[in-house]
Amino acid sequence: MSMDLLVEIGTEELPARFVDAAVEQMRETAERQLAELRLTYERMETMGTPRRLALLVFGLADKQDDLIRETRGPSAKVAFDETGAPTKAALGFARSQGVAVEDLQVRETEQGAYVFAVSREAGLPTDEVLTRWLPEFVTGITFSKSMRWGDGSLRFARPIRWLVALLNGRVLPVSVDGVTAGNTTRGHRFLAPEPIELAGPADYVERLRKAYVLVDGTERKRAVLEEVRRAAAACGGRALEDEALVNEVANLVEWPTAVVGSFDEAYLQLPRAVLVTPMREHQRYFPIVDEAGRLLPLFVAVSNGPREDMDVIRRGNEKVLAARLADARFFYDEDRRKPLADYVPRLKGVVFQEQLGSVYEKVERVRELAAALADMVGADDEVRQVLDRAAYLCKADLVTLMVYEFPELQGVMGREYALLSGEGEAVADAVYEHYLPRFAGDELPRTLAGALLSVADKLDTIVGCFGVDLIPTGSQDPYALRRQALGVVRIVSGFPLALNLTRALSAAAAAYGGRFDSDEELIQKVVDFFRQRIRGLLLEQGVRYDFVEAVVRAGIDDVAGVFERAEALVAFSRDPGFEALVTAYGRAVNLAAKGHSAIVDPALFQADAERELYAQVQRLEAHVEELTKARRWQEALAGLAGLRPYVDRLFDEVMVMAPEETLRRNRLALLRRTVQLFARVADFSAVVA
Repeated sequence: MSMDLLVEIGTEELPARFVDAAVEQMRETAERQLAELRLTYERMETMGTPRRLALLVFGLADKQDDLIRETRGPSAKVAFDETGAPTKAALGFARSQGVAVEDLQVRETEQGAYVFAVSREAGLPTDEVLTRWLPEFVTGITFSKSMRWGDGSLRFARPIRWLVALLNGRVLPVSVDGVTAGNTTRGHRFLAPEPIELAGPADYVERLRKAYVLVDGTERKRAVLEEVRRAAAACGGRALEDEALVNEVANLVEWPTAVVGSFDEAYLQLPRAVLVTPMREHQRYFPIVDEAGRLLPLFVAVSNGPREDMDVIRRGNEKVLAARLADARFFYDEDRRKPLADYVPRLKGVVFQEQLGSVYEKVERVRELAAALADMVGADDEVRQVLDRAAYLCKADLVTLMVYEFPELQGVMGREYALLSGEGEAVADAVYEHYLPRFAGDELPRTLAGALLSVADKLDTIVGCFGVDLIPTGSQDPYALRRQALGVVRIVSGFPLALNLTRALSAAAAAYGGRFDSDEELIQKVVDFFRQRIRGLLLEQGVRYDFVEAVVRAGIDDVAGVFERAEALVAFSRDPGFEALVTAYGRAVNLAAKGHSAIVDPALFQADAERELYAQVQRLEAHVEELTKARRWQEALAGLAGLRPYVDRLFDEVMVMAPEETLRRNRLALLRRTVQLFARVADFSAVVA
């Protein structure tokens, strides 16, 4: 008999950012723990709104699966004598396992015949199991920030006000922190506040929908988008859609209803970002644009359900936004009273990090490091000039009124104020781009100056934090060093930049002027840190784990090359020559490890197979060097695969481990030199054929 389970945790309004994470956590936890409890089911769903988190399980078994334990005991020879009678060993083993000695089973294993004890524990009824499990499941949900309330000891995101626990329509005797489970939920706080009786998960979504609650997050997000689009179209425009904003708004309301508001057209003279940022980031509004993409003095706000006083809601939103925009206009006008460069000295009074000095000191280090990076990539004089000026100005907007009030506009206002100060587009763009990428999937710098400045800024922060032992541990990463390292990797590999990572890190450490005890040890720690980020990024891109290990083990100093080599390896793995490549390496490396030198003496060759392999290796050394310099990695792999017949012939016709020491040493050196040739592309010992 199958059973259906409905669990609902009713709370005071949860922060929007908690809802999706809690819903996903509930699903993962329930899947894992129900499996551990040996409770099978057909389908599971988790849902949530600002006022509730729900678990729906369909087709639950009416009892646990039986637990079958199989324990291996002594060997059959020890357990039974020549007549087949059980020995003391068998009797003792059966007694310890709680089974009759005649129930012991003899089975063949790789080590021979052994006796096994098989015991079966009957599964408990599902309602009994769930009654014990549900309190633990509810209290086990964690949040980035929790609270306690009243006299209780439970920590949860917000106070729990009601609890539903229904198994096939019957209330389970469950209690959490003084809240006893029942069969009633609550609809929309204002539109349907009366208690609602529930029968189970089958009609749960529909019952709540009738009570003005869209409990399914996907449906609610779709409703937000439809409402916003409808409202914008009704006033002749279209909304600037933003997936993150849609998700956030959907988790602020249970029944989304759009309302269009307006603001004074005079504010359209402000930079676009100055208008959009307060609307999106502070008020959770959707700006409206015309067909040409120009901002209109309109916005869409999403209310929690239709109200008779929607005009009051509209006017309230307009009033709040008007105050925000008035502040923005004041800040903008004040900031423009002097050029951006005049703000730089004020950075001396802003602490970057207590042990690493002021932001002004950081700017000076970044200028020095950026110049060193420009040397490494061979940037021309024009780029160098732009880079140095942008590095000087890159943090200046942090002390402007606008960025102080709206931190999200750092870089954006830097570019705006740089242009207003006559700095030129190249400098202004680099100032903006040095913050990129700001998050996973964000845009990358488009200019060389912007890319170099971004890398310099991030490397300075990473090396400095590692230097004062502010190394990320677990979930603790207050300076977002993981994100910044990923940013460096994405820029260097995506641009791409011909930077040597160790040299770049050494330049970053040097800019600190010997502040750290051991630069070499520090740089090695940071290289290891980058190695983990590169591994993770390659795996996220779907590269096979063994291929990732092969290219990473071969060295990560050429960051762009790591990604190019991984891409080439993936592509070549579909080529018929891939098997030859791996086989040639595998045969050579097994014996090469026994050698201690790669110095080959051709005069000691006794067979044509030796001479031919050596000739091919010499030819390929120059060829592979040329191909790798040109970053033609797939051609290099094809060339290496061509060694297979020569390696095969050597093993077929020559005794590598010859009795004569000089011959043996020379042949092993030939194999070591062959293997070293492969290492220029990847460490193929990690590759699984």
